[in-house]
Formats: sequence, C-alpha cells, structure tokens
Amino acid sequence: MLRWLSVLTLPAVLLAFVLTGTGSTSQVRQLSVQEVKTAMDKAPSLREKGFVLVDVRTVEEHDRGAIPGTDLNIDYRQIAQRHRELGAGLNDHIVVYCQSGKRSNIAADTLSELGYTNVYNIRGSMNAWLQAGYPVAGGRR
Repeated sequence: MLRWLSVLTLPAVLLAFVLTGTGSTSQVRQLSVQEVKTAMDKAPSLREKGFVLVDVRTVEEHDRGAIPGTDLNIDYRQIAQRHRELGAGLNDHIVVYCQSGKRSNIAADTLSELGYTNVYNIRGSMNAWLQAGYPVAGGRR
C-alpha cells in the first residue's frame, strides 16, 4: 500500500514543482532538471516514476546518451503521428526533453494540442542535465 501511495504522490510532487517554477511563452509547464531528478529519486524504481519520460531528439542524438529512466525516443517531428506509442492516457503525466529545450517545447505543445493535459518540458533539457553533472544512460528506444 505504501508503494502505491508513493507512486500516486509523484504527479502531485511534479505539480508542486511546476507551480513554483518560472513561466514561459509556451503554454507547456516547465520543470527544472533538479525537479525531475528529485521526482525520479523519490520513485520506488525508474519504471514506477509516475510519468512517461520522452526524448524527442533524433535517434542518433539519443544513441549518444539519454536521461536515465527515459521510456521512449520519438523525434519531435514525429510526435503527432506516433503519440499513441506513449501508452499514456490524456490525463497521464508526460515529461519531454531534447538537447536545449526548444524541440521539446514544440513536442510538448503538439501533445497538448492533441488533448494531453499534463505535459511538462524539461527546461534546458540535456544541456542542463549535463551541466548539473547528472548521470547519462546509454540510449535505448
């Protein structure tokens, strides 16, 4: 029961982070790499983190390394056509990232336009992740 409670509280943790974060011109909610790392560290496992983590860079970029716990790699230009691969409901939490945050903002906006209501972009994306000194996993699709 405690494990399920932890999984159910992760979206609330993400929401709390978003409410205290800074805004942007995009309608997509922004998360810092520290907020994402904290949420993943609190999860019972990377598979039970309470959100779908999507790398929207190219396959080649993804293969050079990704944020640990990344569930899918879908190029931002293909997100509208391939969004069903997320396996997420319209109310599930989806966190996207790219190299700098620009492409993931576009992907997040696309997902929002498709009706997903809890979409987050990692501000600064991989560049910020690396700058923070966080580990990188080998890419996987």
